[in-house]
Amino acid sequence: MKNKITIIGAGNVGATAAHWALSRRLGNIVLLDVMEGIPQGKALDLWQAGPLDGYAGTVIGSNDYADSADSDVVIITAGLARKPGMSRDDLLAKNVAIVKSCAEQAARYSPNCFMIVVTNPIDAMVYTAFKASGLPKHRIIGMAGVLDSARYRTFLAQALGVAPADVSALVMGIHGDKMLPLVRLANVAGVPISDLLPAEKIAEIVHRTQHGGGEIVNHLKTGSAFYTPGLAAIEMAEAVLTDSRRVMPCAAYLNGEFGIAGCFLGVPVVLGEQGVERILEFQLTDDERQALSESVEAVRKQMEETGL
Repeated sequence: MKNKITIIGAGNVGATAAHWALSRRLGNIVLLDVMEGIPQGKALDLWQAGPLDGYAGTVIGSNDYADSADSDVVIITAGLARKPGMSRDDLLAKNVAIVKSCAEQAARYSPNCFMIVVTNPIDAMVYTAFKASGLPKHRIIGMAGVLDSARYRTFLAQALGVAPADVSALVMGIHGDKMLPLVRLANVAGVPISDLLPAEKIAEIVHRTQHGGGEIVNHLKTGSAFYTPGLAAIEMAEAVLTDSRRVMPCAAYLNGEFGIAGCFLGVPVVLGEQGVERILEFQLTDDERQALSESVEAVRKQMEETGL
């Protein structure tokens, strides 16, 4: 039996995620949205690409959560997108209600699903979905670090003139300006970036990574990034559906790891068929721990503002 993936929200991120999922042959897709006609039209368009791309999965557009029943993975992308001048936090009040409704209904029809939250601000929204869905903590995560680390690796590769695939780098913490792109662990084929780039260039890349989403929003004017966020969510879904035990930075629920408990935060996790198989905890420097604590403070403030 083919895997079933439901993507809630048929905007740019959701439709792009559906495209990536189909191109990777991950299973049948349900594209769900409250707007009548939008998911149906986009799903039909995607489905008709099958003869050209070679996939054989089905793509259904729907406004009814009943069509999402028994999904293996549910990806929530629904919500308002940023516009120039807005921070991710500016979206919190409106998106709490949207994500809460999506998570409740998705879990009602797919109580055994693995849930990925993409809606901003991600760390608060995955907490919202966790409280609303009733899913166990190992079966719900936020998409943040995969996207942020991809941006970090891209900027490093550009500065070094190397293939991005050969750059290994990790971003932890909140999906926001206080995220922590780890310099100490970033390397190219094992060679530390601190041996290859001057400190001022590394600092410039770290700052650009922290503000990478805003850079795209300022260019687009009317929306935010969608190609890489969509793929990042599908990378995570694929790791679960194929039980590949990939190590990815995701917003996972912490229960004492890194000295933090009771919130979702971007950390490296092992993803397999059980969801979050484990969190990879390692020793942080004093500066890294301080930076991570600032992320935690910001996330807890967001959590309070959700009212949950």
